[in-house]
Amino acid sequence: MRFLLGMLLLSLLLQAEEAKKEGKAEVPNFAMLDYKGRIHELRRTDAKAVVLFFTQNGCPVARQSISRLKKLQKTFGPKGVAVWMVDSNSADDRESIEKEAREFNAGRLPVLQDETQGVAALLNVKRTGTMVCIDTKTWTIFYEGAIDDQMVEGAQKPKPTEKYLETALNQFLAGEPITNPKTVARGCLITFEKKESLSYAKDIAPILEKKCFSCHSAGNIGPFAMSSYKKVKGMSDMIQEVVLAKRMPPWDADTHYGHFQNDKSLTPEEGRTLLRWIEQGAERGEGDDPMTALTPPSGDWKLGKPDAIISLPEVQDVPANGILDYRHIKVKAPFESDVWVKGVVAKPDNKRVVHHIIVRVHELGLNEASPDDAFLIGWAPGAPELFFPEGTGKKIKKGSTLDFEMHYTTSGKPEHDQSQIGVYLLSEKPRMTLQTHAAYDLDFEIDPGEASEKTFATYVFKKDSMLFDLSPHMHLRGSWMKMEALYPTGDREVLVSVPRYDFSWQHTYRLKEPKRMPVGTWILCSGGFDNSDRNPNNPNPNTTVTWGDQSFDEMFIGFMGVAEIPNEPKLSQASSR
Repeated sequence: MRFLLGMLLLSLLLQAEEAKKEGKAEVPNFAMLDYKGRIHELRRTDAKAVVLFFTQNGCPVARQSISRLKKLQKTFGPKGVAVWMVDSNSADDRESIEKEAREFNAGRLPVLQDETQGVAALLNVKRTGTMVCIDTKTWTIFYEGAIDDQMVEGAQKPKPTEKYLETALNQFLAGEPITNPKTVARGCLITFEKKESLSYAKDIAPILEKKCFSCHSAGNIGPFAMSSYKKVKGMSDMIQEVVLAKRMPPWDADTHYGHFQNDKSLTPEEGRTLLRWIEQGAERGEGDDPMTALTPPSGDWKLGKPDAIISLPEVQDVPANGILDYRHIKVKAPFESDVWVKGVVAKPDNKRVVHHIIVRVHELGLNEASPDDAFLIGWAPGAPELFFPEGTGKKIKKGSTLDFEMHYTTSGKPEHDQSQIGVYLLSEKPRMTLQTHAAYDLDFEIDPGEASEKTFATYVFKKDSMLFDLSPHMHLRGSWMKMEALYPTGDREVLVSVPRYDFSWQHTYRLKEPKRMPVGTWILCSGGFDNSDRNPNNPNPNTTVTWGDQSFDEMFIGFMGVAEIPNEPKLSQASSR
């Protein structure tokens, strides 16, 4: 017995030493979308283990493995094991992945798209048919290799004699050492983009300048400044993780749907280039350092000097701690006549405590808090600075009052704020009046611990209109939202899909080309909340949640920037001859 215990201890020590030699380190977080547009994030799963199976369209080994993966999912899913198929072939797109999955009956097996090939490269996967099993307690790999020994290149046995994966999972779940933690995977070679040496100056710095520097520069919101190669190199591992996890650049919309003017996302090619450079060691290479020559974005007005700057009349004191009610601060509009506005920019004075700014126009003579108050501007982290769409504007009448709705959050020490807005005027009345409409649900109720509470809301166009932008809005338990157009013809179109809603980045998605919404078109907003303890933003998973103003309450709103299309004057009989 002592001999056997000694041999077992020696085996464990050898495994530990081997793991050390192999660099068995923590697997960084990553996230991928499946062909249905749902997000799967490693660090947000509640599984005990995540099992990845690498695949690609047309691979015989992958196709013939699907039935075995489904059996494994059925057996081990109830025991806390998640099985994900991962397509890392850059030639496969979402439509072809979906077609393959349906043709070979993948069923409920999610097929994820590794469009940058970053996950496969991170895990050093070279062939389809490779299984990678990740322990979600330690975030380390406990098994990698083949499902079993049934299939080899160009041949297969009638049935397997060694069930490598099944054995490893049983041992893992029993808390036992994995007797065979690595085997040889038998599948098709995955073709990676050529790994030629990349130039920091020519290939990497332009991507960082275009997609990262506006935030990651001195005085701006990014936690570190990309001011030089040395700074970038020092954060390269973190850059790799946030790119793999789809958290940076901050752009939550699924790029499969819609085209937007203010799209900040990395293209698959940009993502592959950046990740490949980091995999190669993030070398400096030759040439000057372009990042040292960049000038941080100015704190001045990015759209130019406004025609009017309107500040809060007094400095607002924000206490160190506590939950603060919304403040409604009235400011008289500084215009001696009616004006048409082509754009408004909100400029928070203290971003540490300003959660959002909403400004509404209250016309002279209307009752307080009238429903006729016009929405002028809303700001939250991530809001773009854009003029209103061409041909549109908003009206502020003489004598109106501006209602600044200020939502402050505490930072742990006393703070002060005196935010302002800049107003840009049109020289004449625009063709269309821009309005903010919304689909919303006030009646939802989210149970304690509920990880997937779904709801929906609708809005109908009563006149022919143009749609310019979309803004999904929820709070800390918001999980995902999709906004679709249901046309009178029966056609259905996804306008924007946000698979992972992030309260910290509340984007307004400005369409590249406005869409005509015929009278009778419905907007359907569908979405979900995560009130479980696996939601890292959840302030309290043990409470029932309903609609409310505070961020620990919830909202479900799909805002839209729209303008009714004016009736075109009809030609008289005389003038039409």
